[in-house]
Amino acid sequence: MASTVLAVADRHTAAPESERAILRTESLRKEFRSGQQEIVPLDGIDFSAERGELIAIVGPSGSGKSTFLHLLAALDTPTSGAVYFAGKSLLSLAESELADFRNRSVGFVWQRHHLLPDFTAAENVAMPLLVHGKPEGEALRTAETWLGEVGLASRAGQRAGELSGGEQQRVAIARALVNDPVLLLADEPTGDLDERNAAGVFDLIERLHRSHRLTTILATHNLILARRADRILGLHHGKLAPGAEALADAAVSIPQAAGAGANAPGGLG
Repeated sequence: MASTVLAVADRHTAAPESERAILRTESLRKEFRSGQQEIVPLDGIDFSAERGELIAIVGPSGSGKSTFLHLLAALDTPTSGAVYFAGKSLLSLAESELADFRNRSVGFVWQRHHLLPDFTAAENVAMPLLVHGKPEGEALRTAETWLGEVGLASRAGQRAGELSGGEQQRVAIARALVNDPVLLLADEPTGDLDERNAAGVFDLIERLHRSHRLTTILATHNLILARRADRILGLHHGKLAPGAEALADAAVSIPQAAGAGANAPGGLG
């Protein structure tokens, strides 16, 4: 059952060496067809993330970064291969278990915040809790606590549409973490922000990653921010390359204006 998977993944339980890979993939492949053309953004990827790692995935627009994150979050299914969470294949889970995994074990931050503009910041953050069946009052109190964690306690009652871009992304981060997930996946979380706000949002993600013992995987065009991760992987031509090789490839393929102009959710990324 999903509850068993969640118990195994508890961040506060010391894991044996063999279980430190909280998330891994085997021969992960994803294919799309566009007319007569076959597009293969992911071509047999073997990947693992240890508990507590902060991993940056870099690569040019359209290289498959978003597709990769969607598969890790069970928002899409691979053409072949498998994704394992806490040693259990996501393909083996029933739909109700997958929904529970997405709601409780994974927090996802998009490039665009996708907040409901006419709802308050607290109401937006509380949404995942309400979906999970928490009483409204309790959900809003928890949401307000998380808004304090992201530096927006005083903005809890403000409509999301009246917040600045940087503030909206902070609300989105609070919403992603309000269910206390094990994994944080972020798809170009600073892509729509100017340099100052981008650095501030990355600082926040890094702080929350450490303080809440998250395993964090983020896709980014921003090579300066990527270098602050524990590990960097480059995605190019369907393959992942580690370390210096990833940065060398990315420096060639990613424009210098790296913080802007990334893809909307659902694209190859």
